[in-house]
Amino acid sequence: MENMAENTNLAAVDSPCRLLYKLAGAAALLMAVFIPIQIIIFILWPPPETTLGWFELFKTNPFVGLLDLDLLLIIDQVLVGIMMVALYILLKKTNPSLMTIALLMAILGIAAYFASTAAFKMLSISNKFNAARTLIEKSMYESAGQAVLSGWQGTAFNFGYVMEGIGLLLTALVMLKSGIFGKFTAWVGIIVGIMALLPPTAGTIGMIFALGSLIPLEIWDILVARRLFQLGRE
Repeated sequence: MENMAENTNLAAVDSPCRLLYKLAGAAALLMAVFIPIQIIIFILWPPPETTLGWFELFKTNPFVGLLDLDLLLIIDQVLVGIMMVALYILLKKTNPSLMTIALLMAILGIAAYFASTAAFKMLSISNKFNAARTLIEKSMYESAGQAVLSGWQGTAFNFGYVMEGIGLLLTALVMLKSGIFGKFTAWVGIIVGIMALLPPTAGTIGMIFALGSLIPLEIWDILVARRLFQLGRE
C-alpha cells in the first residue's frame, strides 16, 4: 500500500531535479547516521557541567569538545537545508502556500541555529584560557566562556528548534496529500513535527519530547532518504 501511494502522483515530480533528489536523499541518510553517533558520544563523554570543565575537555580532547557542543548538529543544518529545498520542489504543486511557509520556517530555524552555535567560540576561548599566564587573564576568559555557554541553548537555539519543527510539521502535512510520499512517512513526520514544537530546554517535559522524537526522526529520515533516492533514479 505504501508503494502504491507513492506512485500515484509522479507527474508532480520535476525530472531536471533528479540530482538534487539524490543529494537530498544522501543528506537525509547522513542525518539518520548522525543520530546514534551523537547519542553514543553523549553517553561516553557527557558534556561538562562547568566552564572550567569545558576548558579542560578542549585541552585534552578538542574534537570531543566540539562534538559535545553540537558539531554534528551544525552539519545537520546544512543537510536540513538541502533536504527542505528538495521537498519544497517536490511538494509545492500540492500546496504552494504551506510549502513556502515550511521552507521559510526551515530557513529561519537554520539561521537561528548557526547564530546560537558555541562550538568554535568555546574552542577559541579555551585555547586562550589554557595559554593565559595570569589569574586576571584566566578570569577574563572564564567569564567569556560562561557568556558563550549561557547563549548556547538560549533564545536563538529555542527559536531555531521550534521553527524547524513547524517547517517539518507543515511539510509532513502536505506529504499526506501529495501521493508522492506514502501516508506512513507523512504520519511519522507529523509526529516528529509535533514533538519538535517544544524545545529540550523547556524543563523535564521538553527533554522527554526531545529524546522521544529521536526514534521517529530516525525512521522518517530513512524513509525520506529512500524515497528521494527512488525519485532521483526514476
